[in-house]
Amino acid sequence: MADDFSFEITKSLGELSKSKGGWALELNMVSWGGRDAKYDLRSWAPDHQKMGKGVTLTKEELVSLKNLLNALNLAE
Repeated sequence: MADDFSFEITKSLGELSKSKGGWALELNMVSWGGRDAKYDLRSWAPDHQKMGKGVTLTKEELVSLKNLLNALNLAE
């Protein structure tokens, strides 16, 4: 069963880091399979044709993650 795998980065929101090989950990809005775009955090090759494993979040999930991160005490 081969599903049509398609994606479109509809908006680049920012880069968190870049590896020596040029791959970048990015937060983007990505439409997977023609569906509505969601927030997506993953590593991308420089040409954005290859990607690593990542996580896709709804707006509500991203807000929850933001609240969780804001509550962390990173000085520990």
